[in-house]
Amino acid sequence: MLPLAAVLLAAVSCGNNAKAPKVLVLYYSHSSNTKAVAQEFATRLGADIEEIVPVEPYGSTYQEVIECSREERELGVLPKVNPISSELSSYDIIFLGYPVWFGTYALPMASALEDIDLNGKKIVPFCTFGSGGLVSSIKDLAAKFPDAEILPGYGVRAARIEAAPQEIDRFLKAGGFVEGECEPLEEFPAQHAVSEEEAAIFDAAVGDYPMIHAKASEVSSRPIPGGTEYKFTAEALPREGVPQQPGAEFTVYVNALEGQAPEFTQVVR
Repeated sequence: MLPLAAVLLAAVSCGNNAKAPKVLVLYYSHSSNTKAVAQEFATRLGADIEEIVPVEPYGSTYQEVIECSREERELGVLPKVNPISSELSSYDIIFLGYPVWFGTYALPMASALEDIDLNGKKIVPFCTFGSGGLVSSIKDLAAKFPDAEILPGYGVRAARIEAAPQEIDRFLKAGGFVEGECEPLEEFPAQHAVSEEEAAIFDAAVGDYPMIHAKASEVSSRPIPGGTEYKFTAEALPREGVPQQPGAEFTVYVNALEGQAPEFTQVVR
């Protein structure tokens, strides 16, 4: 992130001949979670903002959305969306926001991306999700726009949406998008076999989430503001109704903040 930070800050501070990059926050939101994150980014950045709107809205319940989007995926059909009005050629950086559906950006975002070209742009992805999908959706964006510069993104679980403002503040400062000091986080050290105490932290963090049934095998940790962040390697366990392959390994990140119960922040499969 440091080269981008240097460029952005130089553009702000190098005199009358330099200008700050122009930023657009472009997003799709169904349940308003992604909209709240998009508005936070736009406010902090002083950026323009535009919402992608489907011609035919999805149903109001989670199950209706899942069933409709699953049918669209199986049929290979993208929902129609209204054309965006922003002139993309006038923007240097696009903050691109979406909920994660089936491991990647939601179909209305996929539909919008069929009609616009973000090659040559700097793209900052951000998303909301039930368990994860930031990493996989970024891979799909990179494949869709091979000549774009995909910068590190931000993702937040819908169950943790209240944590977004503080996390976005840190994300923007760490990336050099806004001025302000930000203590860098340590790298995770090598993993080791989980202790009973660490296993209990993992179980407490994921125990009430129905889509994860797993046991932690290895872990590493690092200090973060207000507590500790854990990086667990977990092994999926069989359970009826849970769509995961028994024995498959995946990564689960968990925050254990002082005075709060442990909670997982994202899953990377």
